[in-house]
Amino acid sequence: MRVILHGGAGGAPDEPEPRQAVLDEAAEAGVGAATPLDAVEAGIRVLESSPRFNAGVGGAVQSDGIVRTDAGVMTADRAVGAVCSMPGVEHAVSAARVVMEETPHVFVSGEHAVELAADFGVETGVDLLTDEKRERYEAEAPPEGTPSEHLEWLETRFGSGGDNESGGDAAAPDHDTVGAVATDGETFAAATSTGGRSFALAGRVGDVPQVGSGFFCTDAGGASATGAGEDITRVTLTRRAVDLLDEGLDAEAAADRAMAEFEDVTGSDAGVIVCDADGVGGAFNTEAMQTSVATRE
Repeated sequence: MRVILHGGAGGAPDEPEPRQAVLDEAAEAGVGAATPLDAVEAGIRVLESSPRFNAGVGGAVQSDGIVRTDAGVMTADRAVGAVCSMPGVEHAVSAARVVMEETPHVFVSGEHAVELAADFGVETGVDLLTDEKRERYEAEAPPEGTPSEHLEWLETRFGSGGDNESGGDAAAPDHDTVGAVATDGETFAAATSTGGRSFALAGRVGDVPQVGSGFFCTDAGGASATGAGEDITRVTLTRRAVDLLDEGLDAEAAADRAMAEFEDVTGSDAGVIVCDADGVGGAFNTEAMQTSVATRE
């Protein structure tokens, strides 16, 4: 088994060592699993439980003061499960797996996704809002009223700091999605999970649960992305990275090329990890993207 995880691409964290320790713990949890799908779920669940990452506990707060989680998972045989806009669900990656394995669908949203997750044993009703996130949100004089009033409030705040779909501690600039890709030498799985992006409009969904954007997987390998979700979605970053594996590039070269093309098209910030049969790779154009890799013979 080989697994690579990321903790988001963004500003340099104030305390990189503790974050790296959690990432390494997650990698060890993943590499001990029986299958690549088990591996990405096990690894991401560790990160979802840590407030040092923007997934599960400590997720980003939307404009109405609620943390909503998103996740997606895919295997090499094109099986897919995705969920979004779930209040109170710490382990969104497990909810996404429920969609993959227990339904004929690929994507379930909102309260219906929460009910589905609960019905199959995923814990719901979890308080995901940390004291630090609550205090930061309240300090910004949060809006009341209609979506248009929320939009006016978030115009100068969305993506401006805190946590988003990439990486850094709570005070670092905006991007903290977590993700994993794993292989057992024969097949692959990829998954990504997030609490979204700070000060987004209530109900906003980024790239993370969208197939080919936040995650993608085929027989050639898998990829997980992190960063500015709207821009990642516009170029389907992970689909491009895996397509490059199909074209003969190795994992590192595919990550580098996909990120270079992303930056050329969008001028935006992101990172991507890639795993193929021979190894792993990663690339980012932000200040930092912490990763961890583990292997088991």
